[in-house]
Amino acid sequence: MGRSLKKGPFIDAKLWEKVQKTKPHSKTEIKTWSRDSTIFPEMVGMTFLVHNGRTFITVKAAENMVGHKLGEFAPTRKFTRHGGKMAKDEAAAAAAADKSAMQAAKADAKK
Repeated sequence: MGRSLKKGPFIDAKLWEKVQKTKPHSKTEIKTWSRDSTIFPEMVGMTFLVHNGRTFITVKAAENMVGHKLGEFAPTRKFTRHGGKMAKDEAAAAAAADKSAMQAAKADAKK
């Protein structure tokens, strides 16, 4: 369920002041902990450092991000991989197949 239309989109007041002071497409990075702030059209082209709970993730606001939250583009969890031994074996087999294909391509190129 989204935010009420009567209230309008949320943006942190201090973050909005920083956005107003910064020119679009400038190299300055705006550091913020406000993951729940909505990306406005005025923010397109700006670079934000969004806190993910441990570090700051660089987020460059683009046209298609307008209306989304800053936190959507700074994941808080690290995805390692599904599976165990079987997944490792499949990955090793795929790597070996790629390596043999590359060697075959190099051999054809030398001829």
